[in-house]
Amino acid sequence: MKRLTCMKMFAGIAISSILLAGCGSQPTATQPAATQPAVATEQPTSPQPAPATTVSATTAPAAFVSTPSGKITATGYNCPEPNPRMTVTSKVLNMFVWTQYIPQDIIDCFQLVYGVKINRDEFSSAEEQSAKLSKGNTGYDVAHVTDNVIPPYLRNGILEKLDKSRLPIMSYFDPKYLNLSFDPGNIYTIPFEAGTSSIAVNTDKVPNPPTSWADLWNPIYKGRMVAIDDSRAIIGITLLTLGYDVNTTDPKQLDQAKQKLLQLVPNVVKWDSDSPKTELLDGTADLGVVFSGEAELASRENPAIKYIYPTEGTIVWQDNWGIPVGAVHEDAAYAWLNYSMQPDLFWLMMCDFPYTDPNQASINFAKGNPLHYKDDTCDSSLSDLYDQYMKSNITNISDATFQAGHRAIDVGAALPMFDQIWTEVKGGQ
Repeated sequence: MKRLTCMKMFAGIAISSILLAGCGSQPTATQPAATQPAVATEQPTSPQPAPATTVSATTAPAAFVSTPSGKITATGYNCPEPNPRMTVTSKVLNMFVWTQYIPQDIIDCFQLVYGVKINRDEFSSAEEQSAKLSKGNTGYDVAHVTDNVIPPYLRNGILEKLDKSRLPIMSYFDPKYLNLSFDPGNIYTIPFEAGTSSIAVNTDKVPNPPTSWADLWNPIYKGRMVAIDDSRAIIGITLLTLGYDVNTTDPKQLDQAKQKLLQLVPNVVKWDSDSPKTELLDGTADLGVVFSGEAELASRENPAIKYIYPTEGTIVWQDNWGIPVGAVHEDAAYAWLNYSMQPDLFWLMMCDFPYTDPNQASINFAKGNPLHYKDDTCDSSLSDLYDQYMKSNITNISDATFQAGHRAIDVGAALPMFDQIWTEVKGGQ
């Protein structure tokens, strides 16, 4: 779910602080080349918040106003003013996040508008994430936390309860990504990005693409597959081919899955969670099990790369933000959560990390917006980006596909069995 990007240069627009419900200004040649999109063409109508007893903020913004701050990043991006601006006295924010998963301009803008230096540690797998956070007292102020690891974090007191009065961003989320089983009421976490893990295939190289997870075991794919380094997903799809639940804790079923998964190893040329699209684009692999955002980026560069939802059901997941217990710079953490996810910034994810966006307001910000931007991934208007997002079966997953999918959940005391299987499989034993 990752890639590092060089960010965009915006065409100039007339700066006008009006509500998003107003008409968007047309680009003006006399304005500086790098200006903030002060106006969207459509008000980001917030999804109806959940009841106040669960996920809504104490004070939610009635309407979003985008205003440039005048702070310019090294790439020429005019950062928006925080809305609302929060009081921050900390000078440092320590974060623990997935590799290459946040647009650099969002990080740079936060540092510029708040005068806070971000120290970023990265991880490449949920196992790596869990191993470090589970130790506690990590020194991190904010962290990405994947859905299935959250319950054990809560049991072990790893995450702080969130103060919703400091999270006006809550009003912008699509409710279907809130109040989920891994954190009922969003007491400890808020959504970041959602997505799937499914089959990507270069149809120029594979004229008869697989339609099921079971098809991946075909010996014709020997040495031709890339697969994400994700134990729960890969063991999960193996369990599905055997007719078992992805969250089974039955030792016999898990042993059968291990034996079958060992048979898949010869087909895998590389385990890669950082950038599995790279192997598909450079010809190292012809197909594989990849994260949805990686598949979307690959298909933009090579339309022959298609994303297939297997007949047994795709793997669905959600990455979230949490504040670890003991966070020293909590004021900066709340400022980061609100600023990085406000609609006139978070839409950048649709360009650079096109997963499924739980932040409905950021999607609405792009809808019908004529502003043009360019980076090494996108060169189009926000409106075109919105259309691309909505038309893609990768980013805009259908409700039917989502409901037929399988989410890895906490398996409690059975987790060491999954870990042992993964160790043996990757070791080729």
